[in-house]
Amino acid sequence: MRRFFPGMFLSVLTAVPAAAAEFVPVTELPEFLAAIEGRELRIGLFGISLNVMPDGRIDGTATGQTVTGFWSWQDGFFCREMMWGSKEIPFNCQLVEIRDNAVIRFTVDKGTGDSADFNLR
Repeated sequence: MRRFFPGMFLSVLTAVPAAAAEFVPVTELPEFLAAIEGRELRIGLFGISLNVMPDGRIDGTATGQTVTGFWSWQDGFFCREMMWGSKEIPFNCQLVEIRDNAVIRFTVDKGTGDSADFNLR
């Protein structure tokens, strides 16, 4: 007769990785506003800290330079234009996705280009 030990059960449970939460597209303005309002968007590795305000303003810093800009919501996309120090960052509409209400991803060119993941603080 085989004996079952509780410790064996626990070791099996901890050996199975938890399913990673996936990014979910944000397509409606109220959903986007709920995610960002009163929160800072950060990428610590690059010293990026941004505030995206409900009134359409963007401000913050990136690698020691001031970031300013404006955004709007158009056809389910976050569209923005910014200045990073004296460098102009041209208008672009981006796909927005969120994971666990903790990380927000912006993908340029309406989701077909590069993306950046920001921690929501």
